[in-house]
Parts: sequence; C-alpha cells; structure tokens
Amino acid sequence: MAEIVVTRVFDAPRERLWRAWTEPEELARWWGKRGWTTPPESVTMDVRIGGEFSLLSVSDEDGSEMRVDTTYREIVAPERLTFGESTVTLTDLGDGRTEMVFRTTTEMTDEIRRRAAGGLASAFDRLAEQLSTPDRGA
Repeated sequence: MAEIVVTRVFDAPRERLWRAWTEPEELARWWGKRGWTTPPESVTMDVRIGGEFSLLSVSDEDGSEMRVDTTYREIVAPERLTFGESTVTLTDLGDGRTEMVFRTTTEMTDEIRRRAAGGLASAFDRLAEQLSTPDRGA
C-alpha cells in the first residue's frame, strides 16, 4: 500500500472549503488536474455515511475519461470527510485561513504515486483559484 498526503493552507474560511468538497457544482469547478473537466451533471454527492460519491472527469485534450465511484465512510461537518480510501481534514487556522490535509492510501507503483501526487497538486491549485473568486454560496 502506498500513501499520498498533501497539506495546503487556503485563504478561505473552513465552511467555504467544506462546500467546495460537498456541493456538486462547487466540486465540478476544480476537480481534476488542469486540462481535465468534470461536467457538473456527472457529479453525485449523497453526503451521508454510506452515500454515493461519483463523478466523471474528461481530458480536454483527447476525451479520455476517469471515473470515481465510491461511498462516504465518515462525515464530521465541517471538519473531516472520508470517501473510499481518501480523507480530507479541514482545520480552521483563524483569520479566514484553513489548513487542508488530503490523505489517500491505495495499491500503486511508485510511478503511479508520483503521477497521482502531481495530479492532486494541480487539482488543489485549481481549488485555490476557485476559492479566490467571490463566494457563490454566501
């Protein structure tokens, strides 16, 4: 088993990050590495233990697809969300900043782990950009 851990601090309140992780329209705006699109209509988020989390990301370059189909295993709003083998922990740092720790564990080669870590970094860059835009949920 290999583990990937990504820690980021965002200039956004924890509740805003929670919405980015739990509202389909918000997630679709940033999910996936740059160059991939997640159609909002492909996102299903039944945010409850045992509820479905699924989506389809499509490469803008060649149309290849990557599906996510899993279930929520833990929900502690607005602090922690576990789906499949991934956990997102959000810590309020005060001053409108939030630390996000994303942790996932899966069977993968070192090369796949490196590519996955790069894709996650790109997705979380997109999340930071999304969070810098006016809040549609406020």
